[in-house]
Amino acid sequence: MQIDRQEIERAIARGEFVPYFQPLVHLRTGELHGFEMLVRWHHRRQRWIPPTEFIAIAERDGCIGSLLHLLLRQAFAAMHTIPGRTSLSINISPIQLHDNTLAMQIAALAAESRFPLERLTVEVTESALANDLERARQTAEALKALGCKLALDDFGTGYSSLTQLDALPFDELKIDRSFVSAMLGRRDSRKIVAAVVGLGQSLGLLTAAEGVERREQAEKLRWMGCDLGQGWLFGEPVPAHALREAITRTWSGAAAVSHSEIHTGDSTSGLEWQPSQRLAHLQAVYDGAPVGLAFLDREMRHVYLNRRLANMNGRPLHEHLGRTVAEMIPDFFPQVEPYIRRALEGESISGIEIIKPASGSIPASTILLTYEPARDESGEVVGVSVAIMDITPIKRAQEAQRASEEHFRYMIDLLPDIPWIIDPEGRALDVSRRWLELTGTSGDDWKGFGWVKSLHPDDVEQVRASLQRSFDMRQPIDVTYRIRSAPQAAWRRVRARGAPRLDTEGKVVCWYGSLEEIDGV
Repeated sequence: MQIDRQEIERAIARGEFVPYFQPLVHLRTGELHGFEMLVRWHHRRQRWIPPTEFIAIAERDGCIGSLLHLLLRQAFAAMHTIPGRTSLSINISPIQLHDNTLAMQIAALAAESRFPLERLTVEVTESALANDLERARQTAEALKALGCKLALDDFGTGYSSLTQLDALPFDELKIDRSFVSAMLGRRDSRKIVAAVVGLGQSLGLLTAAEGVERREQAEKLRWMGCDLGQGWLFGEPVPAHALREAITRTWSGAAAVSHSEIHTGDSTSGLEWQPSQRLAHLQAVYDGAPVGLAFLDREMRHVYLNRRLANMNGRPLHEHLGRTVAEMIPDFFPQVEPYIRRALEGESISGIEIIKPASGSIPASTILLTYEPARDESGEVVGVSVAIMDITPIKRAQEAQRASEEHFRYMIDLLPDIPWIIDPEGRALDVSRRWLELTGTSGDDWKGFGWVKSLHPDDVEQVRASLQRSFDMRQPIDVTYRIRSAPQAAWRRVRARGAPRLDTEGKVVCWYGSLEEIDGV
């Protein structure tokens, strides 16, 4: 069939052009955002003619205004019956965007159906802005004055998008379906989509992805922070009479995607944040962290670091940026290089304790290293997140404590009496080395109730009974019994005395005491 102006005008008069509606959903919540109106031509010969066969002809021959008029009247009437703030998106031809009466025409049609224009989003393509940006700005401002929102459609497929973004009051960026369809298989497409989402967020614009057909695409877009999704995954275009059914069906399918687990390695993301907020948060975390932090790219260059780490390295912060770890700490680099390379291969490295040698005015120190692989939206390792803690003071304190304990133990061992500690049930917790000498006990055999084995068999029950009375009445322990160091050795009589240690609530924590030898058997 030959399509010309007369054929299109006759089809408009007969009402053969009808609006279809495809859902847009919020990727994070699964809630319905609205519908985009798409045109369908149901020819009188029962043939559906796709827009690619008649839109260009209607634009060329001046029928596009009448066609939009017919479609908007039907679309506004259909959407007026949908409750809430469900939006309607419409595509405007480049020719129409240069029509000074467009805003008035839209306002008049919306008034007929009492459709609030705050719910209308007008989508324009880059080509609509290329020829006469000033006239396009006037039309855009008139639409905005009515309360309409403005979206830049098929973003990234033209050559002047950034200029247009700066010149016109857009509210939304739509990512072209060509990038969305290729993003799972092509890394470059993923990077472009991520860049568009980031640009939209930084400008405070909604971002919408067209052509979402697979669950994996929706999950990836959601992880990137894309706001809206549109495509067959969420629903095919439907006629006006099927709108309510489409709302229910869309909610069910989109909710399943929004509640699914996002598989992007082990990455997580605060998707609700704007990039400026994320940067401010990152800056605050870096500057306020009690440890040295840095991010290294795949060439081990410092992309970012905090002042604490720069001070650890003894070099100004600005000198690190763009320079490799090997350049900044050449003497120390051979020790850490293997761990960084393992992290670049995807392995998480944590809790590595290394002695860092002295360098210039920086004294030797003990540091704790953590290297975590950083992944992009496709799960590929793009760098390493570094955390370094100087644990030299902790190590010194531990060493001092060890030395103090050794001195205390040495002093205890020199005492004539034998200090001991038991728990509230009588289990031995600690005893001096002289107990081992007197009883011939080896290793940890004395621990717990092992000390009882060194007592004379005839003394065991009376010792148990005496201890139990002290435990029950919280009275001091005072008991005598016999011990010996070897089977053939003579028995020695000893006296054990002790007192309880109580907590703030009066509960016995343990018993402290000492053992002394008594002359005679």
